[in-house]
Amino acid sequence: MKKSGAILFSVFVAFTSLQAQEAPKAKEKGHVDTNKFRQMYDLLATPNMYRTASGAPGPEYYQQQADYKIDVELDDKNTKLFGVETITYTNNAKESLDYLWIQLDQNIAAKTSKTPLVENSKIDPSISAAGFSRKYLEEKFDGGFKIDYVKDLKGNPIPYSINETMMRINLAKPLAHGEKIALNIKWNYNINNYMLDGGRSGYEHFKDGNNLYILAQFYPRMAVYNDVEGWQNMQFWGSGEFALPFGNFEVNITVPADHIMEATGVLQNRAEVFTAEQVKRYTQAENSFDKPVVIVTQAEAMAAEKGFSNLKKTWKFKAENVRDFGISTSRKFILDAMAVKIGGKNVMAISLYPKEGNPLWEQYSTKAVAHTLKSYSSYTFDYPYPKAVSVNAQDQGMEYPMICWNFGRPDEDGKYSDRLKYGMLGVIIHEVGHNFFPMIVNSDERQWTWMDEGLNTFMEYLAEISFDPTFPVDRGPAKTIVPYMSGNQDNIEPIMTNSESIKQFGNNAYGKPAAALNILRETIMGHELFDYAFKTYANRWKFKHPTPEDFFRTMEDASSVDLDWFFRGWFYTTDYNDIGIKEVQQYFVSTEAPKDFKPPVANRRNRLKATGPLVYMISSTSSDFKSELNKPLNIKEVSTLNDFVQTKFTPEEQAKLDSPKYFYQVTFDKPGGLVMPIIVEITYEDGTIENQTFPAQIWRMNDAEVARTFATKKAITKIVIDPKLETADIDTSNNTWPKQEVKSKFD
Repeated sequence: MKKSGAILFSVFVAFTSLQAQEAPKAKEKGHVDTNKFRQMYDLLATPNMYRTASGAPGPEYYQQQADYKIDVELDDKNTKLFGVETITYTNNAKESLDYLWIQLDQNIAAKTSKTPLVENSKIDPSISAAGFSRKYLEEKFDGGFKIDYVKDLKGNPIPYSINETMMRINLAKPLAHGEKIALNIKWNYNINNYMLDGGRSGYEHFKDGNNLYILAQFYPRMAVYNDVEGWQNMQFWGSGEFALPFGNFEVNITVPADHIMEATGVLQNRAEVFTAEQVKRYTQAENSFDKPVVIVTQAEAMAAEKGFSNLKKTWKFKAENVRDFGISTSRKFILDAMAVKIGGKNVMAISLYPKEGNPLWEQYSTKAVAHTLKSYSSYTFDYPYPKAVSVNAQDQGMEYPMICWNFGRPDEDGKYSDRLKYGMLGVIIHEVGHNFFPMIVNSDERQWTWMDEGLNTFMEYLAEISFDPTFPVDRGPAKTIVPYMSGNQDNIEPIMTNSESIKQFGNNAYGKPAAALNILRETIMGHELFDYAFKTYANRWKFKHPTPEDFFRTMEDASSVDLDWFFRGWFYTTDYNDIGIKEVQQYFVSTEAPKDFKPPVANRRNRLKATGPLVYMISSTSSDFKSELNKPLNIKEVSTLNDFVQTKFTPEEQAKLDSPKYFYQVTFDKPGGLVMPIIVEITYEDGTIENQTFPAQIWRMNDAEVARTFATKKAITKIVIDPKLETADIDTSNNTWPKQEVKSKFD
């Protein structure tokens, strides 16, 4: 029934193709849901009382506590470390523990280590004489922990068993919920020259006979026990870094008396290890917020590096609620520091470097530390620790609570390139940033490298461009990951791959997650929604142990943005993004029905299309197209439209109606596997530009191609997909209409 006074019309695509009757096909088999917008129930762990469906810690969440009292002494002449520790371990799990696992990461460098045996080994076509000697002639470095004993507090031996980089403590009786146990362990090990033997720590030897030590994994460390893995006792093969419980540390470090040192925690005896003048300078640094104060000068360091004192000093540090402990010591060190105001309290930004690091380090390091703390805090939480230290160690980039070592030195004449400068700044920002991920948001690096490296690389990018808008970033923006995602699929794994099974470590665990998060922030969620959700994740899981599910769920829960399609594609597959313009057709309005036109059958969904006077849309490529149609729409010249408008709307309403003149249908195809938003830039004949973005959900009904119509007041002369390279589209040759010839790299 047609209501009186209402005139209805519909717009029809006029060109149709008649298909011949086909013979009946055999019934296809059924299938499961493979839609890329299906929820991730098949991939995520089931929520429980430990970890909720919202991504937050549950009411039964727990974590273990490991407190350490450590005394170590450095034998500088023999590059050896001796130590004794008392570990007090608290079982907060509801279940009892039959045994404990302790990490012996130094054993990766033991002569009996299996790590070298799992790597491919091929003959080098050419090799230096020194390299040949080290590889084939010389005795292998004798690294690894030598455990003298494991005892209880009464001096009774506790049985243990060492399996490569893990040591099992065999308890006389199970450790029940809420109980504590204290272990006394004595050990020593030969410190590796990391410039020769590799490693995340060790020492660097200088021509003047001095050593610069960066000491980490230097003590037997408790493994993590939690609700996800039980004991995380996966062997340390070298790529997957560390999983560690939080605890409190008291560490006494005895070194040659002429050494200068920094370490995790707060120095307890500053007046005993620094001169009175140096203590005075440090006090000045505590009140200097605009520039660093040099506490140990280059002149003092140069005098010390000639002395080789036989006397000793003990430096005493305390650290609360940290997961690990790092030390750096040398008689070569210059030290400077400044204060940073973070959330109403002062934090010290500190740098240690030999004279070989100047003038680069004295100009930039501490300022970069300060900037990093402020930038990261703004996106997560106020930095909770009292200091952050950057140490200059050649060829290094490694992080520990409150301290990190970073590469970057000028030539011997003090000259350096912009590449070296920005490389140094980038590694300082990155390694200082690791204080947030994973030192505080304490993910399992042994299992998921991306959870700290990927998130941290994303945060590094934000810090770099706020430090210097012209910073030559190499990770973060979507376009930087295109070479990797367009590469040989045999050499690519999903981000959600265990750390030891990743071929392209930097691209997979650093670059791709950073680009993914940047796309979420810039293109899919927007700054406000993303920043709120990301900060929620950081605050929910600071000083706790999150999993990937906790991150994925929090980002959705705190933003009300369905991201299952995004995380499934970007993190669980190696699919890439490639969206193109398949076809552009222009249409013209006509009152004449095309040949072979069949009116559609009216129903409740297409009532406006199927009833009333009709207006026809004729494609310029259709056989029904007539040259007289090739002009912009003027409603007054189309009687059907004009009658409808005059009847339906008052003069005031007519004045508010849009007045499109040109009509286009654009078909987009998707050779790539990822579903992503379609970002369209339209250029009109007068040179003006309009941008439209169609959410990724446009692909939910057809994963191969979709179409959109554009009704415009001006003629379109150009259409470009993703003009600002926001979506990591690996092939832009199909992104432009009219199609443009792409010059080869040779051209």
